[in-house]
Amino acid sequence: MTLTVEQIFTDARSQNGYLDEPVSDDTLRRLYATLKWGPTSANSSPARFAFVRSAEARRRLIECVSPGNSEKVRQAPVTVIIGMDMRFHDELPALFPHADARSWFVNQPALIESTAFRNSSLQGAYLIIAARALGLDCGPMSGFDGNKVNEAFWAGSTVRTNFICTLGRGDRSKIFPRNPRFSFEKACSLL
Repeated sequence: MTLTVEQIFTDARSQNGYLDEPVSDDTLRRLYATLKWGPTSANSSPARFAFVRSAEARRRLIECVSPGNSEKVRQAPVTVIIGMDMRFHDELPALFPHADARSWFVNQPALIESTAFRNSSLQGAYLIIAARALGLDCGPMSGFDGNKVNEAFWAGSTVRTNFICTLGRGDRSKIFPRNPRFSFEKACSLL
């Protein structure tokens, strides 16, 4: 498959509605098998992914999102909750075996928090890029009550929610006009 910058970035759009086409287990497995190779600091890989597909799980998630996002979650074939494991450092002996990286985080809650958030955000971005590369459309969102999502989906675990993202085949009739982006001169410095 030949991928283009347009497919992944410039022609891709955040989705507000989806066609009634399921996303297979195989596609979700391929999605993870692709995104997991994106780099994270010390290979920390703190992201955890909950693929919400069943009617019952969808109902629980809809109770956690803002009114403006409830129909998006209801209609999407899949909504993935991108979480961050606040005990990710316990896995570092296996994931980063050439240094005692776990010790860097012991009794360092601020470092754990910032590392988990930064790197799970990266992994969420890798998810979006990988999904687009596999021909899926995405609708990332932050309009939800994180505490409710944590209770509904991660209760009793060390995982907390970062953001959520709908997945499927987008309904192009429901996207908004393209919003502007900053110019290079406004957003960048050459030092």
